[in-house]
Amino acid sequence: MSHLPEHLQTRFSDLIGIRYPIVQGGLAHLSFAELAAAVSLAGGLGQIGCACFTTAGELQADIQKLKRLTDKPFGVNFPIGRNASEAFLDVALAEQTPVISITGGNPEPLLRHIQRSGVAVRTMVLVAGVRAARKAEALGADAVIAVGFEGGGHLGRDDIGTMVLVPRIVESVSIPVLASGGLADGRGLMAALALGADGIELGTRFVAVRESNAHPHYQQALVEAKETDTLVIERAIGRPARVLKNSVAEHILQLEAEMEQQNLAPDERLRRLLPFIMGTVNTQAALEGKMDEGFVWAGQVVGLINDVPTAQELVERIVREAYEITQRLQHIW
Repeated sequence: MSHLPEHLQTRFSDLIGIRYPIVQGGLAHLSFAELAAAVSLAGGLGQIGCACFTTAGELQADIQKLKRLTDKPFGVNFPIGRNASEAFLDVALAEQTPVISITGGNPEPLLRHIQRSGVAVRTMVLVAGVRAARKAEALGADAVIAVGFEGGGHLGRDDIGTMVLVPRIVESVSIPVLASGGLADGRGLMAALALGADGIELGTRFVAVRESNAHPHYQQALVEAKETDTLVIERAIGRPARVLKNSVAEHILQLEAEMEQQNLAPDERLRRLLPFIMGTVNTQAALEGKMDEGFVWAGQVVGLINDVPTAQELVERIVREAYEITQRLQHIW
């Protein structure tokens, strides 16, 4: 077996106090204590997603469970508009969460609330453009996550790929940058570092690990899918999001095309589309395995997913692959 480095030292891994700068994204309905703890124990940064819970008490119980599973750093993800309330945030702060990440909207209210609390916590903000990255830095974020157009779930509106977005953001801010979108292995980690990033965030890849509570049908679909098997929905309502291609996703796209032709007002578009994009439609497929009755989030990186390892196996594989690349590159100069 090839060498496994004890640490991969970057500004981000030093900032957070982790062995490897590999972050598990805040996966909707999937990022519970078991997955987050497994990633953190493997040397990365696992995250609980507050959107997985309906009450702040449920979030608190899961954070406490995670802290029983590991004493390593972890994060709690707050997607704007989905339980990203002050009550949930207060719970995360009271539980002395080491890292809080903010995604999907204007981070200012949450960042200001964190700063007013006086609690020592590191903050990360997901961005899809230079302007948002600069704003996050100006607001006091400790790091930004640059998500390229290849990514799964909700994306930026400018369709900028990871290879261009990451170096643009790196040269535009002074805080650490994590690359996200289209990354699944050691090649992606090394590419991100070469672009100037200080680490990577993986979403879709961490759906297909054994500690994930994603339904086996969802995980198998990710393994079988090719990089061409995703679609971007919700453009008609101004919040593009990448999903795995299936009959439900194709129906959503058809509805969006019809609404564009009819030139409907934004509120009417949302009203008509909502029954097909609600969280319950997602969970029918993601958690119940009814893949023909719902949709699932997935990035183009599905083309690089070929198995369902443990979180530890995945993290260690990524690090080994990255190390092997550094050894190979030494011989080409």
